[in-house]
Amino acid sequence: MIELARLNGHALYINADLIKYIEASPDTVITLVTNEKIIVRESCQQVIDLAHQYKASLLRSTWPTAADALAAKFAHNIEETSR
Repeated sequence: MIELARLNGHALYINADLIKYIEASPDTVITLVTNEKIIVRESCQQVIDLAHQYKASLLRSTWPTAADALAAKFAHNIEETSR
């Protein structure tokens, strides 16, 4: 869940996985996969950043060694292609 603010300033929590698209018109309008529309104070980029941070935190908590594993795989692939 990401925390956003409605236009009146009240906090709102949205499941980031349910975001279909975000548009500025001029307020930021979030359309969910259910076609429900929500208007928030944050900019489109702020909503995107919050969603990315949320998803990254999920990945870090479920696979804490991901960065090390991916770096090792990347190094291995470079070594293989240089042969």
